[in-house]
Amino acid sequence: MSADDRPPSDPASIPPLWTIAEVERDTGIGKDTLRVWERRYGFPQPQRDAGGNRLYDRIQLDRLRLIRRLLDAGHRPGRVVGLPTPQLQALAQALDAGVAAAGSPTDEVARALAWLRTDRVQELREDLRAALRRHGLAGVVDALVAPLAVQVGLAWQRGELQVYQEHLFTETVQAVLREGLMVAEAASCAARPSVLLTTPPGEVHQLGLLMVQCHLVEAGARCVTLGPSTPLADIAAAAQRMAADVVGLSFSAWAAPRDVVETVQRLRGVMPSGVQLWVGGSGAQRPLKRVRLDGVLLLGHAAEVGAAVRRWRAAQPPAGLRGSSAP
Repeated sequence: MSADDRPPSDPASIPPLWTIAEVERDTGIGKDTLRVWERRYGFPQPQRDAGGNRLYDRIQLDRLRLIRRLLDAGHRPGRVVGLPTPQLQALAQALDAGVAAAGSPTDEVARALAWLRTDRVQELREDLRAALRRHGLAGVVDALVAPLAVQVGLAWQRGELQVYQEHLFTETVQAVLREGLMVAEAASCAARPSVLLTTPPGEVHQLGLLMVQCHLVEAGARCVTLGPSTPLADIAAAAQRMAADVVGLSFSAWAAPRDVVETVQRLRGVMPSGVQLWVGGSGAQRPLKRVRLDGVLLLGHAAEVGAAVRRWRAAQPPAGLRGSSAP
């Protein structure tokens, strides 16, 4: 019997559907963000099961993957989320052309990508460890991890990598960076500033946080990470109870500009006044450059972290003078 002759009740003839949790894992776009886009832009338009839960078909999943690719490259949600698939594909092709014109990845990046394409995870892990020994924590982020993440995203979007391979990349990189962090942090456990790292609710990516943590630790700061998607009240409470000097917050490219500003304003309003708020990530750049907020430092790139640490230290009073203004 051919596929066209199957009766409608044949399970094999029913198109697959994905839950909102599965879409979040596949695309990295948070559940809250998907719901906001549904209300604000009219996309996605999920089906509902008998219990009212959202279900997404392959067409919507593929379109969301295109959108994620464009947002990672700096496009704003309001400009791309509502576009039809052909226009999204044209924008993605233009991005690929721009990447090609900028030149090929380094041999180090190309080799790591080849290991991933052939599922040779142990070889990828050993290459990452060797690069960590050569470059150091901050150096391996800038020379290998960040450009490799870009190439993995491009290959995934072109269909050259499967979802599981992208997950393997993330897990392997995180494991190797954490190995390096364990060694480096042992030498800076009492250093200042003490930085609390997290993302706001709905932001689920944590590789970016880990890359920033590498720069902070190499600069001699002490880091405590809460992982992604922490409620604002809990961020403020943790900052106070753990005596943090700085809270580091990251926004991904698909964060709505208005939401970024409102989130930063709300968090700044409930945080202890003596705690600085450092904000980074591609989603924060445009909205926070237009709005000046007291006590908020916008970081354009992970490489700026070291300079921010040095400025923080330079602004502190000498140890003998701290607290001397008390009557």
